[in-house]
Amino acid sequence: MRRPFLLLVLPLLLGAGCAPNGAEPAEGPSSGSPHAEAFDQRATEVAEAWRPGPDWRAGYVPLEGPTLLTGDPRFTPDTEAAFRAGWYREQVPMPPTRVGGEIRFPDGRLTVPLVSAAEAYRQLDQGDPLPCPGRPKRPGLPSPGGPTLEPGPDGWATSTTQTACLSLTVTGVTYGTVPVQTSRGEAQVPAWLFTVKELATPVARLAVAATAVTSVPEPSTPARPLPDGLVAAQDLAAVDDARLTVRLGVGACDTGITPLVWERPDVVVVGGSVTRATGPCPAVLKLEPVTVTLAAPLGARPVLDIFTGAPLSIAPR
Repeated sequence: MRRPFLLLVLPLLLGAGCAPNGAEPAEGPSSGSPHAEAFDQRATEVAEAWRPGPDWRAGYVPLEGPTLLTGDPRFTPDTEAAFRAGWYREQVPMPPTRVGGEIRFPDGRLTVPLVSAAEAYRQLDQGDPLPCPGRPKRPGLPSPGGPTLEPGPDGWATSTTQTACLSLTVTGVTYGTVPVQTSRGEAQVPAWLFTVKELATPVARLAVAATAVTSVPEPSTPARPLPDGLVAAQDLAAVDDARLTVRLGVGACDTGITPLVWERPDVVVVGGSVTRATGPCPAVLKLEPVTVTLAAPLGARPVLDIFTGAPLSIAPR
């Protein structure tokens, strides 16, 4: 699935400096970084402070959001905007019956209460886009010369993309399971799968009731700035066995962007190092994907951020 490059216009939280543009993300082990010693010291502190509750190993702690794609949706700019905003319109009845289900973890199974398809759809649908005069509400329809959408239960939704005017059309719903990264490794989690006319793959909404979901633990590492030249990890872009793709928060002009990783059998700590400069530079935070390869498959080990000590979640797909 295509992932757009993200540029967040936010003040730098870690005092990032500036250097010429054009840095390429490094891959591989972090031993070549001049900041490796400072990173290892901080990573040891982060790992020692990690004290999750019993639900981390025995309950259901998802590390991904509740709305997932089951394959390549073949987005257009309009359909991607609608998916990100949660703009839907249903053309089929939504079963109101609640059921129970089972999450299958690598180390066992957990019986959990589920929400109905009707409840899952209400969670999925975040309203309707603002009307776009002269544009059809669905691709391929003739322009009606004016707005055709009705406001949803939450009123008109706002859009920063003037061309995004359509809602996604739900034409079917089935019950199934989808793979989800959790605190206990990749699990098969019950989900309602919504067939969408404008997309090439169903949209999954996890069906586990909120009462059975445990939130990710709060950070436990003492709050203080990182040593100069180190940067924090923002989230995980992908997990593939022993290969992790992490998005680092770097300055707009940082160079020498290098991933850093520290691991032991029960925990992994990630971050990065950069080269700063002193010249003028926009004060923005850029998310830079980098890849690291662990000494062993990740399994159920948490991936902790070097700055906060918090476990990283998977970036929205």
